[in-house]
Amino acid sequence: MIADLPFTLAALRQAYASGMSPVQVIEEAFRRLDATNNPGIFIYPAREEAIAAAKELGAYDGRPLWGVPYVAKDNIDVFGMPTTAACPDFAYDPKQDAFVIVQLRAAGAVCLGKANLDQFATGLVGVRSPYPVPLNAIDPAVVPGGSSSGSAVAVAHGVATFSLGTDTAGSGRVPAGLNSIVGLKPTLGALSASGVVPACRTLDTVSIFALNVSDAWGVFDVAAKYDPSDAYSRKFKVSAGLSAPKPMRIAVPNAETLVTFGDTVQADHFHQDVKKLSMMGNEIIEIDFTRFYDVAKMLYEGAWVAERVVAVGERLTHHAETLHPTTRAILEPGLKLSAADAFKGFYRLKDLARNCEEALRGIDAICVPTIPHFVTLEDITADPIEPNSRLGTYTNFVNLLDMCGIAVPTGSRQDGRPGSLTVLARMGEDAMVASLAAAVESGAVGATGWKRIAPELPDIAGGGDEIGMVVCGAHMSGLPLNGELTGRGARLLRKTKTAPKYSLYALAGGPTKRPGMVAVAEGGGSIDVEVWALPKSEVGGFLAGIPSPLCLGSVELEDGTMEKGFLCEATGLIGAMEVTELGSWRAYIAK
Repeated sequence: MIADLPFTLAALRQAYASGMSPVQVIEEAFRRLDATNNPGIFIYPAREEAIAAAKELGAYDGRPLWGVPYVAKDNIDVFGMPTTAACPDFAYDPKQDAFVIVQLRAAGAVCLGKANLDQFATGLVGVRSPYPVPLNAIDPAVVPGGSSSGSAVAVAHGVATFSLGTDTAGSGRVPAGLNSIVGLKPTLGALSASGVVPACRTLDTVSIFALNVSDAWGVFDVAAKYDPSDAYSRKFKVSAGLSAPKPMRIAVPNAETLVTFGDTVQADHFHQDVKKLSMMGNEIIEIDFTRFYDVAKMLYEGAWVAERVVAVGERLTHHAETLHPTTRAILEPGLKLSAADAFKGFYRLKDLARNCEEALRGIDAICVPTIPHFVTLEDITADPIEPNSRLGTYTNFVNLLDMCGIAVPTGSRQDGRPGSLTVLARMGEDAMVASLAAAVESGAVGATGWKRIAPELPDIAGGGDEIGMVVCGAHMSGLPLNGELTGRGARLLRKTKTAPKYSLYALAGGPTKRPGMVAVAEGGGSIDVEVWALPKSEVGGFLAGIPSPLCLGSVELEDGTMEKGFLCEATGLIGAMEVTELGSWRAYIAK
């Protein structure tokens, strides 16, 4: 049934190839929108326009985004739809599409409408709008995140496959973290800002929200085109696709400078994420993050507050009553700044940036929590400024330092709230950060209930010639048969557990003791396993050496992803001893 169809790129392409029509998909998108009972998501829902666009697509032609529903933040021009930037008095009818919309339209994507936002993209909470506030898709008591609030919530509910936001201080990442989706913040200039209402023109980037990293990268691949009319546009070489990340040196905040404002659950979840990164073979380098926080503070000081004033124009002095009260309070101090103040800010940023460069010498990437803690609607009602500022702890410095990044879900925290990690790197390293993010993404797919599918990440050096292999016994690192993997060029990707639906047995026979893992309908447990990357050219020879009753099947891991791995045929359990309660083969052989 179409009601159960995940709106991912892979699922939609398969549905279209099987005969489904884009009109059916667009109608289903609006049915889902209505079912959210969340009237603040859109400022302009374009039902009639979207259905008409779907009808015009004709027969499936294989374009990368053919029939794919998406949403545009309402500070991005879409021809035929008003642009308001969440300020009704500012509204205008654009004469043409923004450059990025042109690329999406050419690829066959269908725009569902214009999404709500913090007015003039000033905020990280998503509630600074004169329109109804979008409710967080996961927990309505928590802010939706901003400024790209409606864009993120639409994707999190499965209404759209992807959406466009903008990111000046974290607006493409904070809402992603709060709604358990992916938020891709590209290198400045990789996506053109022509046709986008500016916030800080020197920092603004169009961002992409999606249900998974693979989809976000697929959209980026389409949209990243050089725009000669945008002075900030850069000629950007887009990778052919995501790839399995090589072991790298990753910087994280040290214990003294990890900021969560007392949220110990958030700190614990981040430490778990860092442990996973380490288990993937990465070297973790703890650094003093103070210098990055110093950069972050500059975003709402001096030059960049004045730049926001430039973006709003004379409205602040001649029509201030048309602005949201909080937006006005943030911008008005910029009227008192001089050109001298701006230059002082530029000089200080240059000094701080040099300090940050020194801290990152020899470092490939940075990983941080997407947000330091959760902010509720009650919090922001009591104090409209400080909680918003806190949400930018790990985002504000990124744009000022000309970095790229991506926020990715990493499973649930201990209290059930969504965990999210942000991977950051220097300008131009977009493919690398996306590949690393794809390797760690896990957990809930927004509020949809859909299962997260692990992306296939080909190895760059091997030309994509690898396959993931789950092992639970003697083939694990340090055990007797591990050489059968390492001798064939396999490499350890991660240590993890299965979903709690498997039984583990010590099989009869020998001399090498062997386990048998069996999927069960009830009463199973989570079993310790390792995921190895095995060259495809070696798979046949490796499998030939695996005796009955072991067989190859799909194994569900604790984060909900599926990988190929070894299971045991039921007939092989004759004379076997169940050891499920031990949780691991290592625990059994250590007895």
